[in-house]
Amino acid sequence: MIIDTHAHLNFLEFDNDREELIKKLIENNYQVINIGTNKESSKKCISLARNCVYASVGLHPLNVQSALKLKDDFDKKEDDFDYNYYKDLSQDKNVVAIGEIGLDYWYRPKGKAKREEYINKQKEIFEKQLDLAKEVNLPIVVHCRNAFDDLIDILSRKNIPGVIHCFTGNKDNVESLLELGYFFGINGIIFKVNLDDSIREIPLEKMLLETDCPYLSPPNFEERNNPFSIELIIDEISKIKGISREEIIEKTTQNAKNLFRI
Repeated sequence: MIIDTHAHLNFLEFDNDREELIKKLIENNYQVINIGTNKESSKKCISLARNCVYASVGLHPLNVQSALKLKDDFDKKEDDFDYNYYKDLSQDKNVVAIGEIGLDYWYRPKGKAKREEYINKQKEIFEKQLDLAKEVNLPIVVHCRNAFDDLIDILSRKNIPGVIHCFTGNKDNVESLLELGYFFGINGIIFKVNLDDSIREIPLEKMLLETDCPYLSPPNFEERNNPFSIELIIDEISKIKGISREEIIEKTTQNAKNLFRI
């Protein structure tokens, strides 16, 4: 069994063949966790959930209203985090995590005051979602880009299990996050950014496999990524760490089962 711990089969890119793809995944002994990024997509994750297909609900940092005009890919922005709405969603039996939540400083407005306002709003909403995860006793799926210092500072004051999705940090970040007990989501970004040193530093016991599909498709794979590309990610991890595919699959699958209680 292989578990893709971070997919977006709920996104419109899969509207034409979603059911066919899910059927193939189940036939090939795959399990998938679909990740919400706002109210609409989180609700969609739940509607797609079934045997072997799970859901995570949350508000992505780039979907915060303060990110308006900075990044149009995430067009369903929200004025604030609707705590009770997401709490209600989290009660569904197929919801296994709160996410995708976190900090993203890649797109920042010009001007010191506006930048500070933007960053502070992200921190505020991130902490609200951490409080929700604590209340409903679910792990977190964390997005972090250009914000590891602030992220680690916030997480160090909480005691919430989770995974750092699409990890792109350095060895110092690995060490700090390992001390806090976090898992690391490894996906196709390893074909675009040299993360070999970080991959070697992360123990297999703290790795999860993911695709972030439809994004981050590996080289020589379909333009629209899908969970089957995990096979290529496994091959690359095997090459970097010098361990067998079988060991990677066995351990990362057990890691996912333990973290998400599936």
